[in-house]
Amino acid sequence: MSGLLGEASPARFLGSRSEEVMKAIFNGDLIDSKDAVVPVTSRAVQCNFSVYEALRVIGGHVVGLDAHMQRLSQSASMIGLKLTFPVQEIASWVFRLLEAEGLEEATLRILVIGEAPNLCFITATKMLSYPDSYYTEGVKATVYDGERFLPKCKTSNLLLSYLALEDSKAQGGFEAILRNRDGLLLEGTRSNFYVYQDNVIRTAGLDHVLDGVTRQSVFRACSILGWPIIEKPVSLQEAFQAQGAFISSTSMAAMPLASLGEKVFEKDFSRTLRICSMIRAWEQEERTK
Repeated sequence: MSGLLGEASPARFLGSRSEEVMKAIFNGDLIDSKDAVVPVTSRAVQCNFSVYEALRVIGGHVVGLDAHMQRLSQSASMIGLKLTFPVQEIASWVFRLLEAEGLEEATLRILVIGEAPNLCFITATKMLSYPDSYYTEGVKATVYDGERFLPKCKTSNLLLSYLALEDSKAQGGFEAILRNRDGLLLEGTRSNFYVYQDNVIRTAGLDHVLDGVTRQSVFRACSILGWPIIEKPVSLQEAFQAQGAFISSTSMAAMPLASLGEKVFEKDFSRTLRICSMIRAWEQEERTK
């Protein structure tokens, strides 16, 4: 997208040899992407004993690489997955793939499976982006009862997220917000979740949800704007009483919700769009440093 939110261009592989990525990384080696497969007889594969990160590449620059690599290490440590490759080495493989494919814009995925030695794959796809209307008109979210196992970790245990998102799509939704056994709304299937009243933002604390890299940027923006953040999850009733709500992720930045379940929010998305614009501007600044 362009203009309002500062997106560079439509999602495509700028500068690559073709519209399809031909290469991937496996344990540091450059391989054909068709050969980036996992052994189905591996117990670690069968049990999804793995961690991952998704990253944006803009203008050949990997946004927030250090933060993503730090979280990869933290997630692995929290589930007892011993990284047999230093994160600095994995980061160097990212640049090897970018150079091999001449990628200017893409979404990268790092997957580390807990074999010894690890099975580490780095793959690239077209950069995920969304229509302007998702930001100017907001998107619909639904509510799904369930809470992620080990919510502080970014693991490949994604069945709940898959089921919740499919349920949302069946209702015409874009995202599902997970509600735990105490009736509290925690996070989306692929995003952090926030509500606001005037300029006071409320979101679940890190005892309940993943410390999203973009979540950190949301906090930074709100601090600069002087908007207080309360780290406490809300009930569905409290969310329905809020002026508005939004979600955040690496691909979305900050995206406004037009509705949550049967609740339709006010159409003033200026708060969310201001946060979103700041996040995208920081990405561009990081690229030029």
